[in-house]
Amino acid sequence: MSGLGSRYWGEVIEVLRYIIPVYDKVNRVISLGKDEEYRLRGIRGRVSAGNIVLDAGSGYGNMSRVALAEAGGDAKIVMYDPIPEMLANVKNYLPDSQAALSSGVFEYMPFRDGTFDAVLCGYSLRDAIQLPQAIAEMHRVLKAGGRLVIVDLGKPDSPVARAFVSAYLKYFLGVFAYFAAGKAGLKFKTLYGTYLRWPKNSELDSMLKEKFSRVQFDKGMMGGAVIIAAYK
Repeated sequence: MSGLGSRYWGEVIEVLRYIIPVYDKVNRVISLGKDEEYRLRGIRGRVSAGNIVLDAGSGYGNMSRVALAEAGGDAKIVMYDPIPEMLANVKNYLPDSQAALSSGVFEYMPFRDGTFDAVLCGYSLRDAIQLPQAIAEMHRVLKAGGRLVIVDLGKPDSPVARAFVSAYLKYFLGVFAYFAAGKAGLKFKTLYGTYLRWPKNSELDSMLKEKFSRVQFDKGMMGGAVIIAAYK
């Protein structure tokens, strides 16, 4: 399967809307404290001063915050998310941000061809309705030489590693999330459903190479995390 499909996507969006107040806290715990490190690994050297950057699936701006720091504060950021309530929280997390805010889905982006120097997807691309179409749209809105940076769950190709990652997401993630955020944390168990619909690492690599001229594919946590840069 290449994407969540419209019906399951709607369920996931409702869960994300519900967990807005605890999202950061739980994400830090269930990533075993690696979420910020992986964002930085993806963005470092791929966002520069003066860049125009699209934070796709921005939430309230974690990737934008790292990108702005990497650019020394000199970057034009557009934060794009399907959940208006997420964007409404930007001012609480990035109070000095001058980012433009826009709401919509990956598959139909309201931006002209070749607009952005970089498109960032931090823990968001797995929530695409139709993954190939989402990738095609991100390619379309990038300038020639632009970079798509993806930080997300990985699905290992090795059956043994995949079994470990699957077991963690299915059985242990909910426990950690509950201890981090109480009852609201249990909603994070939906993440396992998105993982089941997510392609294996080699399949995702191949999908990106169908559109992009060069793909750098790095892994962490036994392949259960991916840090990717795809160049137009």
